[in-house]
Amino acid sequence: MFNKSRNFLEEVKAELRKATWPWDSDPKAKGLKKYKELVDSTVVVIIAIILLAGFVAVSDLLLSEALVMITKVAN
Repeated sequence: MFNKSRNFLEEVKAELRKATWPWDSDPKAKGLKKYKELVDSTVVVIIAIILLAGFVAVSDLLLSEALVMITKVAN
């Protein structure tokens, strides 16, 4: 049981060493400059979420209004 857990954690550690991390490897970089790629990616994701939320909200509003019109016509 413990050998499987230890083996799993060692494999996870080895895989994480292979990963590319989103911060600058320059030791002189400080503050947000060190995390520029991370900050830029976060901003892109937030903008995409806002745009998607707006699209869903407008679509929902239009479709619900269309459904109301269809049900009024049917009555």
